[in-house]
Amino acid sequence: MFNSIMNETGESVTEQPNINVLATTMFEKTADYLQEELAATVDDYRLLEEMNRQAITKYSDMKQIAANVSKALKELNEKYRNLKPYLEQIDEVEESVFKLEQAAYKLDAYSKRLEAKFKQLEKR
Repeated sequence: MFNSIMNETGESVTEQPNINVLATTMFEKTADYLQEELAATVDDYRLLEEMNRQAITKYSDMKQIAANVSKALKELNEKYRNLKPYLEQIDEVEESVFKLEQAAYKLDAYSKRLEAKFKQLEKR
């Protein structure tokens, strides 16, 4: 091996301090790594927490909008119920106007035929 003195456990005296330094460095690096992993995990949880807060705010806003839409829809349905008799009357008037229009066309056609017969009789 190296030119060194052996201690009672059989290890060389010059290698032992080097191993101690390397072990200390390894433990420090491992501790730093674990600290950074924990910090990253904490940051992830903080990000999730902020995302949850934003989602809660967004859903609260959406709930308010949905409540307003529901209220407006109820008001519109009530207005429609109030207008329904008038709309039915308008439909009835429209149907009556259509029938009256048809009767007017028939009366016009009849009067034209009658006029044609009258002219025909007048010529004789």
